[in-house]
Amino acid sequence: MLKKVFGSSVFGVEATTITVEVNVDSGIGYHLVGLPDNAIKESNFRIAAALQNNGYKIPGKKIIINMSPADLRKEGSAYDLTLAIGILVATKQIKGDNLEQYLIMGELSLDGNLQPIKGALPIAVKAKEEGFKGFILPKQNAKEAAIVDGLEVYGVENIKEVIEHFDKGIDIPQTIINTKEEFYKNLDFPEFDFSDVKGQESIKRCMEIAAAGGHNIILIGPPGAGKTMLAKRLPSILPPMTLSEALETTKIHSVVGRVKAHTGIMAQRPFRSPHHTISNVALVGGGSYPQPGEISLSHNGVLFLDELPEFKREVLEVMRQPLEDREVTISRAKFTVTYPSSFMLVASMNPSPGGYFNDPNAPVTSSPAEMQRYLSKVSGPLLDRIDIHIEVTPVPFDKLSDERKGESSVDIRKRVTKARELQTIRFKDSENVHYNAQMNTKQIRSYCRLDKASMDLLKNAMEQLNLSARAYDRILKVSRTIADLEASKVITGAHISEAIQYRSMDREGWLG
Repeated sequence: MLKKVFGSSVFGVEATTITVEVNVDSGIGYHLVGLPDNAIKESNFRIAAALQNNGYKIPGKKIIINMSPADLRKEGSAYDLTLAIGILVATKQIKGDNLEQYLIMGELSLDGNLQPIKGALPIAVKAKEEGFKGFILPKQNAKEAAIVDGLEVYGVENIKEVIEHFDKGIDIPQTIINTKEEFYKNLDFPEFDFSDVKGQESIKRCMEIAAAGGHNIILIGPPGAGKTMLAKRLPSILPPMTLSEALETTKIHSVVGRVKAHTGIMAQRPFRSPHHTISNVALVGGGSYPQPGEISLSHNGVLFLDELPEFKREVLEVMRQPLEDREVTISRAKFTVTYPSSFMLVASMNPSPGGYFNDPNAPVTSSPAEMQRYLSKVSGPLLDRIDIHIEVTPVPFDKLSDERKGESSVDIRKRVTKARELQTIRFKDSENVHYNAQMNTKQIRSYCRLDKASMDLLKNAMEQLNLSARAYDRILKVSRTIADLEASKVITGAHISEAIQYRSMDREGWLG
């Protein structure tokens, strides 16, 4: 007897429906075909134990299972439940009259309990697109999949529940969540707040500008100046995610199995801070079976690289293309996957190996040659792609000991959100452009026009600092954001002057 049951496979952030064909014939043998990996090949042992412990068995017949399309490699243990139900129906141990209406996924334990799977959200999206009535999966992933409206989602704890549903018509409780309600309920404010930061008013201003325009920023300063503290508080002043951004972000985290079971949708912008020993593949994604890297997990959020020169140079260089294109494409011989990577890069670094720059009272000093060697670890082309460079100086004692609280993240976020609203209106007709940092050259020329005085000011800065064409565009983008924070339609000389100040690494004395 031939029976078909449906599962799904995730490539990139999109799912592909897999048809599992189970054919039972006279003879003996268990044959699994259709490019399964070792985890799927081992599934027969898990399935046999799970069925036996629940009063069923794999009969001693010739069973051939094909996973179609057969030329597409399948990976992981999430097909255990799909295969088990297919075998039970094909061997007539249970009924399966409406089996084709459901997409079934789950990893089996030996006692029949189900373990969580990866990629539940993209699978649910695909199931709805292809007209499936319901999606049966482990209970831990049910909330995540239930985000998709128009699809019945059934979370189960044991294979027995699935068997009784098809064989005896016993209903599985449907998981229903109100996506919008769940999203807004989880919009709790982050634990880090700018009111905790003493002094550093100029740096807070920079962080506000970076947040308002989505600009990449690098903080340069000695140890203990507060670089990490400031970076960790940046997400608290970013505008709240829209529902579409939250769904897109949740989809990526779902692929790597990082969505928490009690929250169906991610409401907070991600903040990723990888260690400087990270590899190229871990940062941008990849591997023999490609997975999203840290830059994709930071999508719609912040990627913080602490102690930037300590990262391997080749690791930093692979970020250059994703920073420009806001997506990363990973190509293999048989397929290509693309992951979104629209993130804010926040980097921090010491100005020298000893941590101090031109400070006669510093406990550790470095020679000019040592400083040059240290700073050369970060390439000029990468720095060109960072819009704002700012020096962070240590906080003096009188400000550090001041008991008064600084301006809160709530107040700063209000100004940032207003500036972003102006940008949303500005780019409403532009595809994939939502804020100033995403502007292309044509949009810069259109929205960043300067009067003669401002143009002369920028020309002098370009000549004296020997800035590149990319740095020229960066200055215009930042000045547009500064104007937006003041709700100004035109860019003035004051806006240009402030934007030029935020190119510290271009000044003489930093990069030789």
